[in-house]
Amino acid sequence: MKPIAFAGSPLDRADHLRGDADALAGLMNWRARLLLLDGLNPAMGEDGGLAWGTLADAPQDAELVFLGLIEGKAHFAAVPGIDATGVSFDPRVWQIMHLLSAPDLATYGTARCLVDWHARHKFCARCGQPTTLTKGGWQRNCNDCGGEHFPRTDPVTIMLVEHGDSLLLGRQPRFPPRAFSALAGFVEPGETIEEAVAREVHEEAGIRVRDVTYIATQPWPFPSQLMIGCHSIAQDTDITIDETELEEARWFTRDEVAEAMAEGRDAPNPTAAFAAPPRAAIAHSLIKWWLEK
Repeated sequence: MKPIAFAGSPLDRADHLRGDADALAGLMNWRARLLLLDGLNPAMGEDGGLAWGTLADAPQDAELVFLGLIEGKAHFAAVPGIDATGVSFDPRVWQIMHLLSAPDLATYGTARCLVDWHARHKFCARCGQPTTLTKGGWQRNCNDCGGEHFPRTDPVTIMLVEHGDSLLLGRQPRFPPRAFSALAGFVEPGETIEEAVAREVHEEAGIRVRDVTYIATQPWPFPSQLMIGCHSIAQDTDITIDETELEEARWFTRDEVAEAMAEGRDAPNPTAAFAAPPRAAIAHSLIKWWLEK
């Protein structure tokens, strides 16, 4: 499988430096680079890549997250105000994502996850008192109760469901017209990945599956998820959708899937049975893998 969007960051995360306050302070010099953001969206440089400034460009008193090293230079991002964060997805970021190189996209994804988490977790979940950034931004501590808090990543299964030579795909009400994708859902406490796949497919589409296998993962920074791509075999084909989760679910033949992938998501005069997932989404990579296997 080809590299997946948001993976493969060029950052050396330099874990050995995170707990060394003196070493981090020594990196915060004129050579250090600051990722420029528009809220949570990336600012674009004149070369079409991410825009970088110096630490002097950070808002006054802003918390700085140490992203890591690139070619020996320390790279940071500033934590935005709480009004710039949230789980709502700004559609403008799709356009920007398509312009960024794979390394830039991975670097941006890491930064977005971290600064969004910091902006939304400035108070202790144990006692409610303010927390402070530590370990270069890879931890927050409460000085009142001693609580330690770490950036979270939520596991999400996203799965191909196959029967014969067809795929089950669904669409949520928020999807663009004609768009279908793989079914997906959060892994719940006490579940294995295989159990989560089986439960989500049955809950959303009424289909029982077996032989769940792992394919690939993708870090997804909206806000901070690990998409766990899987494949499964359906034991039946009768669909009963959960209308609180899906607007529609359908079986598509291999030919229909191949035509949709070849046509692309933004064809001016679409003729395929559905619009395929965007290239940046792991669902696109999973469907491509299925067509080629």
